[in-house]
Amino acid sequence: MTTPYQQQSQAPVPPQSPPQGPPQAAPPMPPQAPHQTAPHQTNPYQAAPRHHAPHHSAPHHHTQPPQPQPHQPHQPHQQMPSGPPSQPYAGVGPYTSPIPVRRTSLGNALASEWTKIKSVRSTIWTLSVMVALVIGIGLLVAATTADSDYDTVPTTLPGFFGTLLGQLCVVTLGVLVITSEYSTGMIRTTLTACPQRSRVLTAKALVFFTLSFTITTVALVLVAYASMGMHSGPAVAEPTGDQILGATVGAGLYVSLLGLLSLAVGAILRHSAGAITTMLGVVLLPSILPAFLMMSDSLRDLGSKMLEYSSPQSLASLFQIDDSLNNGWPQLSVLAGITAAAMIAAYALLEKRDV
Repeated sequence: MTTPYQQQSQAPVPPQSPPQGPPQAAPPMPPQAPHQTAPHQTNPYQAAPRHHAPHHSAPHHHTQPPQPQPHQPHQPHQQMPSGPPSQPYAGVGPYTSPIPVRRTSLGNALASEWTKIKSVRSTIWTLSVMVALVIGIGLLVAATTADSDYDTVPTTLPGFFGTLLGQLCVVTLGVLVITSEYSTGMIRTTLTACPQRSRVLTAKALVFFTLSFTITTVALVLVAYASMGMHSGPAVAEPTGDQILGATVGAGLYVSLLGLLSLAVGAILRHSAGAITTMLGVVLLPSILPAFLMMSDSLRDLGSKMLEYSSPQSLASLFQIDDSLNNGWPQLSVLAGITAAAMIAAYALLEKRDV
């Protein structure tokens, strides 16, 4: 005979999810008398806490385990080529740049200096003022004079008055061509791009001298031929070929050499204000100082020689204003010698000094 407890315990239990860990045994129940049941007695399986499996314990769908990959032999590491795309294997031979490489020359320095001098506003303004003075004053003098004024002087005389003032513009520009790079620090970039310092100075001198000589000579030629066209007749002394050459090419050379001397002084002093002041003294002092030197008998010869080679007297000789003057070529030769000496000093100091 079985008790109700035994009958209930023998009843089939609905399947449940297997709990994690070892199975727990049901707690033993105390013995009870036959035909007596505890009031409100419940099933011990229902009273026992149920252990729920975590959500990640058992997957709902059966998955296949990963299949082992077949063994692959070890591949040696291949180094990527370091050369440009045009060379698939840079390690085969020496690297060759796709950009053509050639050695620089004086032509490259000339192109660089031409680019700099034409792109600076000071060059345009200074040369424009010089051309306006030479042509404007020359044409004004030619228009306000009569034919009878040219009976003893050549008709190329009007260009002389404009050149006296125009040369100061060329002197200022010659200083600024070199000293502006020192004031802004651009000279360091220039000498880094072209380590040959003598080549840099040569390029500056050639570009500036060619530019100033061309513009000055063209302006003087316009004034000379305009004045000859305004004044022509039997009472007018026709200028000779030597007078025309001195009033155009000679005066253009003189003004350009003064500008080149200014460039050399600027390279020596490396300061704009100091170099311009020095060149103004070179141009103006020989015209003022002889007036005081001639007051002394012992210094009279020195004063007369200084006056002869001053800038106004040299230009007057090139224009052949007076028959007592020479043709101006000795003064031009002296100025060329002084300019050459100053350029040699500039080359020596540029190579010796730091920037």
